[in-house]
Amino acid sequence: MNRTNILIVDDEPAIRAMVSTALSLANFAVVEAESGSEAFELIYQNKPDLILLDWMLPGNSGIEVLRRLQRDRFTTMIPVIMLTAKTMEEDLVLGLKVGADDYITKPFSPKELLARIEAVLRRSGAAADDIIRCGDLTLNQQEHRFYIGDRPLALGPTEFKLLAFFMRHPNRAYSRAQLLDNVWSGDTYIDERTVDVHIRRLRKVLEEQSVSSGNTEGSLDQLIETVRGMGYRFSSKQKGDAAE
Repeated sequence: MNRTNILIVDDEPAIRAMVSTALSLANFAVVEAESGSEAFELIYQNKPDLILLDWMLPGNSGIEVLRRLQRDRFTTMIPVIMLTAKTMEEDLVLGLKVGADDYITKPFSPKELLARIEAVLRRSGAAADDIIRCGDLTLNQQEHRFYIGDRPLALGPTEFKLLAFFMRHPNRAYSRAQLLDNVWSGDTYIDERTVDVHIRRLRKVLEEQSVSSGNTEGSLDQLIETVRGMGYRFSSKQKGDAAE
């Protein structure tokens, strides 16, 4: 049985070490990040079941990170517990309004932290083990992993989000601007040609790993179709599938 995966985001090594030890002893799988940017890299590599997020992070604050988590369709359902030294009621209310599922003020005991984690996980435990399949290609949303047949598909974080969006919205044409809005964060300006670059990378990976996996249904890169004058469309059928 897979262990529950928890991401700790805190810039204080002593706090991360204490929390990580407590969680490991309670049989949780633990990943650590010391900044918001590092946290998002880890989230897209291996979607956690819960995030412990420090309020006072360097660069982007925990509240700013939380706002980004809430804007992104991929991360908005991940439960978040804020770790904070702030005790003013308005600060705590702000955290809950932005989207935190709970908060715990520093200093805290490992016993209290574990109790809060268990409570939040119980409340969020209704998430389904969603499986989306397209021929030999499978997206396991709970595992945050793609498979070709029974072999994991290795993708970079942006290519992962792009392919996940396509599989959730098949057979519909999207402009480059629409893909930027739905797949990229929107925090900074990104040229629409960036979409073409990542589409090429995604097609290349699908073609290479489709061949290496022994797929005989047709190259999976052909699932991503170019729509002239518009953008791209993801076909729900491989070339070798029988016509309806």
